Order: sequence, then C-alpha cells, then structure tokens
Amino acid sequence: MNTEFSVTEAQNATNIFLKKINEDCSKEIGQLSSLLRFHEHRYYVLNDPIISDYEYDQLYKLLERIEKEYPQLVTSDSPTQRVGNSLNEGFETVQHLVPMLSLDNSYNAEDLLDFDRKAREAGNLSMIEYCVEPKFDGASISLIYENDFLVRGVTRGDGVEGEDITNNIKQIKSIPLSAPFSAYGIQQIEIRGEIIMTKASFNKYNEWLQSQNLPTVANPRNTASGSLRIKDPKEVARRNLDAFLYHISYIQKSKNKSQNQEVEYNQRFTSHASQLELLWECGFRSPQKEKRVLKGIDSVIDYVAEFEQHRDDLPYEIDGMVVKVNDLATQDLLGMTSHHPRWAIAYKFKARQATTKLLAVEFQVGRTGAVTPVAKLQPVYLGGVTVSSISIHNEDYIKEKDLKIGDTVLIERAGDVIPQIVQSIVTARTGEEKEIEFPKVCPVCNSELFKEEGEAVWRCINIECEAQVVEKIIHFVSKDAMDIKSFGEANVRKFYELKLLKDIPGIYTLDYSQIAVLEGFGKKSVEKLKEAIEASKQQPLNRLIYGLGIRYVGETTAKTLANSVTHLLEFQHKSEEELQQLEDVGVKVAKSIHQFFGNKENIHMLQQLESLGLQLKNEKKEANVEGGLSGQTFLFTGTLNKLKRSDAEAIVESKGGSIVSGVSSKLNYLVVGEDAGSKLEKAKKINTIRIITEDEFLEMVK
Repeated sequence: MNTEFSVTEAQNATNIFLKKINEDCSKEIGQLSSLLRFHEHRYYVLNDPIISDYEYDQLYKLLERIEKEYPQLVTSDSPTQRVGNSLNEGFETVQHLVPMLSLDNSYNAEDLLDFDRKAREAGNLSMIEYCVEPKFDGASISLIYENDFLVRGVTRGDGVEGEDITNNIKQIKSIPLSAPFSAYGIQQIEIRGEIIMTKASFNKYNEWLQSQNLPTVANPRNTASGSLRIKDPKEVARRNLDAFLYHISYIQKSKNKSQNQEVEYNQRFTSHASQLELLWECGFRSPQKEKRVLKGIDSVIDYVAEFEQHRDDLPYEIDGMVVKVNDLATQDLLGMTSHHPRWAIAYKFKARQATTKLLAVEFQVGRTGAVTPVAKLQPVYLGGVTVSSISIHNEDYIKEKDLKIGDTVLIERAGDVIPQIVQSIVTARTGEEKEIEFPKVCPVCNSELFKEEGEAVWRCINIECEAQVVEKIIHFVSKDAMDIKSFGEANVRKFYELKLLKDIPGIYTLDYSQIAVLEGFGKKSVEKLKEAIEASKQQPLNRLIYGLGIRYVGETTAKTLANSVTHLLEFQHKSEEELQQLEDVGVKVAKSIHQFFGNKENIHMLQQLESLGLQLKNEKKEANVEGGLSGQTFLFTGTLNKLKRSDAEAIVESKGGSIVSGVSSKLNYLVVGEDAGSKLEKAKKINTIRIITEDEFLEMVK
C-alpha cells in the first residue's frame, strides 16, 4: 500500500493540485505521481475512494501535461506508464490474454476535436468514420471462450492481471455459457465488457433489503462492482446483474477453417461496428442497438451532446460515450500508448459525484410534523447544478452513515436527479468534527418532539405549529390535490407572512383588495387567482380528502375513502375496525384516519369549508356509477406507452371499477407496462390475479 500520505494529507494535496490545474507544477511532479498512486490504491485495492472519478481524471491530466512538457521528468513508475494498479485479495489471480488498457478521457468538444486531429494526422486521413456507443457505468470484465464455451471470466484488476470470477459470471443470464464462434473459424476469443445493474434491478434489490431489515445500497455501479467479488454465487444471482460486451481483444483462428468460415471471418472483422454485430448475433448483449456509426468528428460532437440530454431515459446508468475509430485497419495503424489506445476516447458527461464538506445541519418541519435534518454543504458543482443542501432524512440515517459536522463527504445525484450523501470519508477526519445533535423540541414552535414506536421520524404534534400550517396549505392547493392554479408555494408563504392567510378555510375568504396592492399582482393576475379558487370548490371529494394531508392517505386511498361514503363527515362516526374493511386500509392507515376525524378542530375546519361552498358529498356514490368493470379492482405497474397512468385509472373508475394501491388477493387485474418491478413478481404468486398488458386492457375497455 502507498503510505506516503495519510488520508487527510491526500485530501489537502488533492485540493491544492486541483487549484493548480493550469499552472506549472513541474517541481511538484514527484508529489503528484505519489498522490495519484495513493488514490489508485484506494480505488483498486481498498474499493474505498476518497475523491470522485472526475477529480482523479483532472489530476491525471495534469500529470500528463507536465510529462509532455518535461519528458525528462517521466519515471518508470509514473501512473501514466502503467495500465492500472494492484489487486484485491480473495480470488485467484490470472493474466489477461491482452492487457486491458484504460481510455483517455475528454470532457468537452475541444478535447474531441484534438483527438480527431491527432488521429487524422497519424493516419494521414482527411476524415474518419467513428463508432459511438454508451460508456456503461459498472465494472469491467474480460471473458474467454474456447471451442465455443465460456472457460473464464476475469475482473479488470490492474489491466495485466485480474481476478478469476468465472462462477459469479455464470450467474449473469445475459452472458451465454456457449456461443457459435466456430462458425466464423474462431477457436479462442477474449471479449471485453461491463457488468451493470439496471435501475429496475437496483430498485428491486433495495426493496428486498428493506423487507429483510438490511441496509440499502447506494447506487447501481458500486453494487455491480462489489457483487463480482462475493464468495456466494447464489447471492450474485439474487442481484440480477446484466452485461454489455463491447470489444474483441484477442482471436485465435481455428487451424482448419473452411472456405466459408474464412469468408465469414473476413466480413466480420473489418470494423468495430461489424464486431458488435457479430457479438449480437452470437447471443451477447452488445451495444448493437445503441451504437451510431458517424462520419467526421462534428457529427460525433452533435450526437454525444444530444445523447446526454436523454441519458436519464435509459434503463441503466451511463457516465458518458465512447468514441472509437470504426475501421480496424486504421486502429492498428494508430496503435496505443502504455495507458490507452490512440483510436478511442471516452467523452465523459458532467460529473455526478463529488467530495465536499458538511458544514452544518438545519432541521425543517413538514406538514405532518416530521422533523427532517438537512445537511448544509460547501457548495459543489455536480451534474450541471450547484449542490449546497441535501436531505439526510432522520436520526437513524445520520447514525447509519456516521455523519458529523465537518466531515468530508462523497455525494452523488441519485438517479442523476436527487442529491444524496453516499458516505462520509471517516479516514479523513482530523478530530475537530462535531456530533450532529438531534433536537428534543420543535425548531419552529418549541413543542416537545415525539417519535412513535417502530418509526425513525421525530414529529412535532402541535397542530398549530406555523411550519405545519404553511406546509398543509401548500399541499392543499397543489396540482394533485385541489389544483388551484396561480396559488403556488411562494404565494402561500407570502400571504401567510403578511397575515392575509392563516389556515386552509382562509383560502376561500381572501381579501383580494389587499392582494391587488402587492408587488407583482395586477388586476388580471388577481382575477385569475380568484377564478381558480372558485373553480376548486367543484373538485371531487377524493381530491379534497387527499388535500387534507391525512397521514398515510395518498391519492389512491383518498379515492377509496371517497367512494365509501356519501358525505365526508360520515368518517367521524366510523371505528378503526370499520375503516380496516376498506380496500388497502390497514391498521396504521385506519388509525391515522380515525385520529384525524376524531379531532374536533378538524371537523370544525371541514364544516367551514362546506359552508364556503366546497363539495363534501360524493356525487359519484349518490349516482351509483356502474359499468362494464363494476366490482373489479385494477392496479397499474411499469411504464405505459399509450396512456398516462392517471388517464388509465380514470377509465377504470368511469366504468365502475376501482383502483387499489398494492398487490393482494383483493386485486383482480394487474396491468403491466415496461420495466415492471416487484408488483409483477408478487402478483405471479397469487393465482387469482389476472396479469394483462396495456393493449389487453385497452381491448377490454374499448
């Protein structure tokens, strides 16, 4: 192990060098080389990096630049002179047939233009045809097939040697155990690829972990990488990994090839794209459908920029695109360095992981009284946005992540959207970090906090707490509740602060003359707000119920409740046992509903709303809606292609059917779209549930 740095020293040195990216650091080249070797050890050996990939790449490029300017300073042990670094222990180490080199990285169009210029000059070409494919975010592997059978699967390791993980590789169903390479005159072949975990598999695995009261995993990439080194192949199989194979690195031809085999071979090995096609036809999941063959670097630049905009639509994670010279003869001509091929480059998307400091923790109160800690971070640019705040959920989460004020933390945008803390860098602590103290009283109203047995969340149970009142009003006017347009969060907070609004009934008694004199409110905007508020009085009962913000009552349960009564105030006379007889209303939900309607202040509020003109009656139930789906229950899962889910649910209800929120013996039809998850697996185990496609559903309701 590299012992020239402590973790703290490495962090400090990293920050210093990152600030000197464009400076002359030739006198510090020895320290920079040692720093990179330290980070390589953390990444390859300990599987515990303390910086992001992007930060490492910046340091590596700095070293490359210095060595190019001062070639006399290059040493044999420089990170640029070797493929990778040392290995983890626990599996047999074997040698790759051909070293697994890294890829040179680019982060902008200028880098791609420079790569193209060098390739054209070296090949004496006016224009180059490129093959562009996704850069999968997983773990690199090498597969060897002999006489059509899989004989070995190996991790990348240090690029020269890797760990034999053949038994684990065999658990991945997208990797065939045999493939018809002999039809092309091939006796032995080495293929490169990436083990990944799809978003659906990642979510399903986390659901299973939660059901077993086990800690969930942070992201698909780390889970895929860590899975390859698990000793129990059955556990590997449980994780439902996938693989993309994207490169043929070595071929040994059959000694006695037929003429037809020779022809097939020669046709298949003229370009990288034709190799991908060969792998696809042999049963591998190559990026055959994802690739694009493009002429000229300008077309490549346009394509990678376009692809980045749609990366979130993919069922798996990628962190960039790989640009490869398509013609194999030109690849051979361009050759490679000791680190990377000169005929390929990775275009990396904007960073989605970064390290930063946890500066403080603030505690916010939501509409149900839940007190949520929010980490205040040293602002860091991540995936196109600057992140300075991240929810850290609850007291148990803080303990599980072992977070302290002053910690260096690794953050990422989960699903490339929601920022989250992956881990604290415990080894970077100086001793000056402080424990995060969870409050005992509400940070807004100073009422004592309460935590229900079996829950992780502390709550303020003072219903007059200002924070809760404001959040409840915001929820009430929201799109999925009463849908009062022009009445967003900002206006709710402004009206509350100016004492123009103090509770939900106050929405319907607003003094529009006072609003009209406020900055930003002209006559037209005030009229629009007034019209939207008046229109909300005609919203159906289920929207009103959802808007009340009763704990555990979502949109589906709100519909169930609305359809069970003719008037909302009937619920004040229903027991918890009676409520539990309703579809998908369990003990916890029934208790919450019973508590809400048992509160005299809530009943008074509902009476006020009715007197102000809101609909507390269920007109649908009074009309006794019937249709072809009367008495039938439906649930939709996965992505529908022809209907919005809300529209599909509305069709069911218009024909007398009802929507349930979960899979149980009470469910009649599960309508399955693309990427259906755990609901489908659960439904398969209940014989009485009919599983149908979206097209079958449309035929049913035609």
